[in-house]
This record gives sequence, structure tokens and C-alpha cells, in this order.
Amino acid sequence: MLRDTDKEKMGSHLSEWVESLIPLLNPDEVHLCTGSDEEAEGLSESLVRSGTFTALKRPNSYLACSRPEDVARVEERTFICSEKEEDAGPTNNWRDPEEMKELLRSHFSGCMKGRTLYIIPYCMGPVGSPIAKIGVELTDSPYVVLNMGIMTRIGDPVLTELDDGPFVKGLHSVGAPLASGEKDVPWPCDPENRYIAHFPEESTAWSYGSGYGGNALLGKKCFALRLASVLARDEGWLAEHMLIVGITNPEGKKRYFAAAFPSACGKTNLAMMTPTLPGWKVETVGDDIAWMKFGSDGRLYAINPEAGFFGVAPGTSMETNPNAMLSMEKNSIFTNVGLTDEGDVWWEGMTDEPPAHLRNWLGHDWTPSSDEKAAHPNARFTAPASQCPVIDPDWEKPEGVPISGIIFGGRRPSTIPLVLESRDWAHGTFLGASVSSEKTAAAAGKVGELRHDPFAMLPFCGYHMGDYFGHWLKMGEKGGAKMPRIFNVNWFRKDAEGKFIWPGFGENIRVLKWMFERIEGTVEAVETPIGLLPDPKNLDLSDLDISVDALKDLFEVNSPQWQKEVENLETYFSQFEPKLPDEMKKELEELKLKLQ
Repeated sequence: MLRDTDKEKMGSHLSEWVESLIPLLNPDEVHLCTGSDEEAEGLSESLVRSGTFTALKRPNSYLACSRPEDVARVEERTFICSEKEEDAGPTNNWRDPEEMKELLRSHFSGCMKGRTLYIIPYCMGPVGSPIAKIGVELTDSPYVVLNMGIMTRIGDPVLTELDDGPFVKGLHSVGAPLASGEKDVPWPCDPENRYIAHFPEESTAWSYGSGYGGNALLGKKCFALRLASVLARDEGWLAEHMLIVGITNPEGKKRYFAAAFPSACGKTNLAMMTPTLPGWKVETVGDDIAWMKFGSDGRLYAINPEAGFFGVAPGTSMETNPNAMLSMEKNSIFTNVGLTDEGDVWWEGMTDEPPAHLRNWLGHDWTPSSDEKAAHPNARFTAPASQCPVIDPDWEKPEGVPISGIIFGGRRPSTIPLVLESRDWAHGTFLGASVSSEKTAAAAGKVGELRHDPFAMLPFCGYHMGDYFGHWLKMGEKGGAKMPRIFNVNWFRKDAEGKFIWPGFGENIRVLKWMFERIEGTVEAVETPIGLLPDPKNLDLSDLDISVDALKDLFEVNSPQWQKEVENLETYFSQFEPKLPDEMKKELEELKLKLQ
């Protein structure tokens, strides 16, 4: 079924793997993706004809609406199938790899009947970069092909670079074979039988039953984090759920930062920030994932392994994130948002004044008085990173950009100060391991209850979290004094009336400025039991209306609250025994003593 010309392009390693799967999948046709504009145009037109895509008034842009049962990543159906259960750890769902393969083979058997098997060679990172890696995804979803074409570099240049070498294997199917003559549906899927299974020892992921997002775009969370985190552990680098930004001061000095935040903590807004301080500039390298390796000078260098943004649409606007809005003006795919009568997209929070009428993501007539939402809360835009107005000029530099600072943060109404610097790498690793956010009244569970998300990697670490902490410590030992400085931030402290104390958004440049100056060695810090804090007089508060009392609240180290924090961390960390590194226990014990 593979043409000889395609086999020649693919090389023996890849073509043999594909040919071994064709009898199981039983597709009607096989198509090797070239990555050309003509290919993308043809696929888009076919999806418009089938009813999956609606062409928009934005140039070369389309809207797709999924079935209501297939709208997000499914963590409960996501598995790490390591050979030993202990290697998956307590935070992952584990299945025996042979048992999982047997189960999946029964589902994949004949699953592409009536469909085309698309072979997508793709590169995570700039093609030819020493930090980049190549993957191949087999899929029966043209929607996936088009999204992967935006999110990664795909096609012929990748095959040339691969040159019959090793690659990460990905197999995906929507799980909806078609009988002869059967008409397809706009969004095929099998929501009753969804599996996203990772086989870390084989650098392989198999995904079945979902057509949506991180379940189906296997370059994203499956490869870039879950499988790559294992490769990074084995090869001595870091694969992290982090944005990357370049920050330039008024004198023209530039430093690069990587930052990890759980969801709803301002990650995308920080990645594309519009600073309020005159003369300061923030440029985007990536908004979601950072791969970091040691350069020849012993410093950590990072690439964004992705080529696009797969962002949450609701709440994104010209007020909250103008650069994201400008990134999606053309050549973009929108999923599960509203369709206006003028042929454009709309979602909650996009404009102050909603449209008088539109077709919502469920295909229903919608007006501002409707009970239903115009867009699903997890509706997405897929847009090329190259279209971002503040994309960093070195964002595709093959060797990556040098990282001077790493930032962790969570959403905490109290306890955690606005900004904190670690004393050293081990303490910074402890801060990363301690990341948590507090649930609000809108979240399930008890208000104020902590949701731990170490390094913002809880759903994405492909191995035991205790070993992951240990890997970070080993990286620090290897890099020594050349490792980035580590900071922790909390934009979300509240006053007695429950209002945010810090204005956030573009004003966060004031906090980044202090970090920048700490790295430059031009500003002092105050030693406290929890780490190094700014003296408020060293924080640039020019033209900012904030009271002395508010500042005091932002930097208060409340011993009783921190003692509770330590107790909570002791309980949380205990699940990682016996793999919890001694350094983490030591940091916890030292913090406890300093708070007495």
C-alpha cells in the first residue's frame, strides 16, 4: 500500500514500521504528508465539504466544532505503561505495557476502514537544531494533520533531516471505521473507548477514540512532555511545561527566562506581556513548553519545541492579551467557539459587547440571553507562532536561547509572597516541587484546599515524580554556578475584602525587573526563613497606586501560615517515598526550624 517513491523518501526504519501496522489498521488509502501549502489547502477544502470545517472571513482560517463528549484532555484515560509500575509513580495511571497493547490492538483492529492513513513526519523544534527531536504520527484525522502542521514543522524537510534515523512513534485513530458507502460525520470519535497510552521505554504513544487537542496532537503533551521527560532524564536535559520569554531593559541588555505555572495562573499572558514600564520589552520564544540542554559554555539553553500556539480562547481579548489576538488573525484553526452571522468567531470575554446573534459551538442559535455558552470553556485557537507580533527574533535559533532565570508560580490568596528568590539550586528545586494553587468557590472540593502541581508537571511527567525531583537536583550539580537563578511568584494574593492586591498583567514587569536586577547583581535582597525577598524600596513602583499596607501584605511572611504550609508539604511529599530525594527532606526540615 505504500508507494515505492514514498518508501524511498521515508527510509527503511520508518517504512517498515508503517507497513507493520497497515494490516492492523486496514485503511482504504495511505498518504505521506509533505507539509506543502497545497496539501493543507486540499485537506481544508475536503473538511469544508464534509462539514467538519466552516471557512471564516479571516484569511485561510476555519472553525471546527467537536462532539460534546470530546472537548478536552482526558487525564483519567491517560496511561504511563512503563515496564515497572514503580517507575510510573503515584501521580500517573499505570498499566502493564503488554496488557495495554493487547487491549489497544483490539480497538485499533480495522479502525481506519473507509479512511485514509496519514503519515506525519514532524520535528519538535527547529529542523536541524541539536536540541530538536523528530517524531512520526500516524492518524486517520485530517483535522489532526492540519493542526500538527501549525503546531510543529512537518513533511519533506523533516524526512530529509531524519535520514532513516531514530524517531518517536505515535499512532492515533479517532476510532470510527466506515462501512462501504457509509457517510462520515463531522466529528468522528469513540468517547466510550478513549485511551492515551505512553510506552516510555519504547518512546511510543498510542491514542485511540478522541479527535481533540492533546489527546490527538501527539507532538504536544504526549511527546513534548510525557515521553520527552523520560528522554531528558536518560540523556541529561530538561523537558518542561514552561513558557520562554526574552526581557530587554532600557539599556538594551537582554535576559531569557523560563516559567512554569499551573492552569489559570497567567502563563500565556506572561508569555506575551505588554510591559507598563517605559523602555522595557518582553518578547515571546514559547508559551507552553521548553526543552533545555547544556551548551558548550556550560549554560542551559532552551528551545520552544513547538511552532504554534494551542491556546484557550475564552477570556482572551485585546484587553487581556492583544498579542495572542493578533497572532490568530489569519492561517488559524478555531475549535468549539461561536460563529457570528458575519462569518467570524466569538467567545466569552472576547469583546465587552456580545454579538446580537450567532451559532454557538453546539450548533444552536445563540443570543446574549441564551442559557448555553457561545464557546466551550476549553475552546481553542491554533495559530502560527511566527504571526505573534512580539515573537523573539531568536525564537528559532537552532542552539536555543540562554536561560538566566526560572520562575515558578501558583494561584494563592495568602501565604506565598509576590516574589521570592531561592537561596540556591536545591532550594529552587524545593520551590518547584512545592508549587500549588488554592481552589476557589467555583472549583470542585473544599474552598482553600490546595491543589498540588509540582513544577506544573503533574499531568505531564512521564515517570516517578520523586525521580523527577532527583533529576532536577542532578542537573544543578552538573551545571553548578552557571545554572539559572530560581524565583517563585504569586500574582494572586488577596486583601481582607477578598480583592487582588497586585494589579498583575503588564504591571508584572516590575517584578520581572527586580529578578533581572538580581541576576545582574545590581539590587539587594532580604534574607527570610522562606528565601530571599525584595526590600520594597528596591521594587520599581513608579506611577503605581499601591499603599504601604498593601505592599506589607504582599511580602508578609506569616509564621503560623507557613507552619501549616510545611505540614501540608510533609503529607504531600510522603507519597513519593522511598524515591523522595534527601535534599527535599532537608529543605523541608530547615524551613520548619527557621519558622520556629
